[in-house]
Amino acid sequence: MKKISDIGFNKLKEFEGFRGTAYYCPGGKLTIGYGHTGMDVHPGDVISEYWAEHLLKADLYDLEKQVESLGEWNQPQFDALVSFAYNLGFYKLKTSTLMKTIKEGGNMRAIKQEFKKWIYAGGKIQTGLVKRREWEAKRFFEPDEMEPMRVRDWSDFHKTTRK
Repeated sequence: MKKISDIGFNKLKEFEGFRGTAYYCPGGKLTIGYGHTGMDVHPGDVISEYWAEHLLKADLYDLEKQVESLGEWNQPQFDALVSFAYNLGFYKLKTSTLMKTIKEGGNMRAIKQEFKKWIYAGGKIQTGLVKRREWEAKRFFEPDEMEPMRVRDWSDFHKTTRK
């Protein structure tokens, strides 16, 4: 199963920000920690950073499987799509014009424009979402830093290390 990279995970934490006390996000959802929502969050709840990170990892577990099910992604693409889906929900990613544009082979400009449409919460442009979408759009097109390791033929490794 594909996992979000450390780069993506740390950026996700940065975008979400840590909040130790439950609050209502601009979208009106009761939230705690690093963007955790759900039936287990109640007004007045308090959480440590340790448990907030644990909840984030648990939230990402199913989301990563869902994003992986949408196609073959390199690591930067996967990071960008997981960040997007964590913020908006998997269903919105799956049914978005962004995903449609990607699946239809849209060019870089078109895909970046689709990312940048998702900057509203509570009917208002959110500065944090503008920055997040800019990062996601940029990350989606970065080269996969691990690709050279995956494509190398390791069968001859012993020949080059023993001389």
